[in-house]
Amino acid sequence: MSDALHPYAMPPIRVAVVDDHPFFRQGLCNVLAAEPDIEVVGEIGDGPQALAMIPELSPHVVLMDVNLPGLNGLQVTQKLKPSHPEINFIIVTAYDDEEQIYHAIRVGASAYFPKDVEPKQLLETVRLVARGMYVIGGKPMTQEAAESWLVACYQKYGLKPDQETFSPLSPREAEILGLIIAGMSNKEIAYALGISQQTVKNHITSILAKLNLSDRTQAAIYALRRGWVRLHLKK
Repeated sequence: MSDALHPYAMPPIRVAVVDDHPFFRQGLCNVLAAEPDIEVVGEIGDGPQALAMIPELSPHVVLMDVNLPGLNGLQVTQKLKPSHPEINFIIVTAYDDEEQIYHAIRVGASAYFPKDVEPKQLLETVRLVARGMYVIGGKPMTQEAAESWLVACYQKYGLKPDQETFSPLSPREAEILGLIIAGMSNKEIAYALGISQQTVKNHITSILAKLNLSDRTQAAIYALRRGWVRLHLKK
């Protein structure tokens, strides 16, 4: 069989495992290491160590627990993903509901599973996210589909009160992006805020320049994933 047709001809998928329970962490590593197309490049037991070691290990995929000593797994993911977009994070934790999945995907994860996930499903997910796919609720998704799901969940759940992060945007710009995610047109935003459509356009032009993006939807998704937007509360 030629290399082009051999399923394991490509370099192995580099995977790091982050979990503070040695027994569970070792079990994951054993399952992964048994696969010929996967290489375990590191085991990490706490948040600060994960923050320091993951960039050095250069994994393609990180299996990340949430409840870690020092810094939780979602915080680690949110800090690393913007500067290392090539690393794909899979959250593996005890909690499993749509809102928790939403917050994980929003901060940069590509997939989310409870710890009782079947090994076969987890292995397939490692392969999918290494190729740039998302797996949400057990379903493979393209980036575009995942972004649509993210926007729908934002409209349902918003952001938690403690999720304030540094933002280069003004409060008005962040407010406008929140309304864009809520599905409003420029005209509707102008009416809701009591400003002109031209003022809305000027704000959007400023936002795109700050973020070096080409359209308002891209800007809204970018800001949402970094916690810069807030739900517009109707009076």
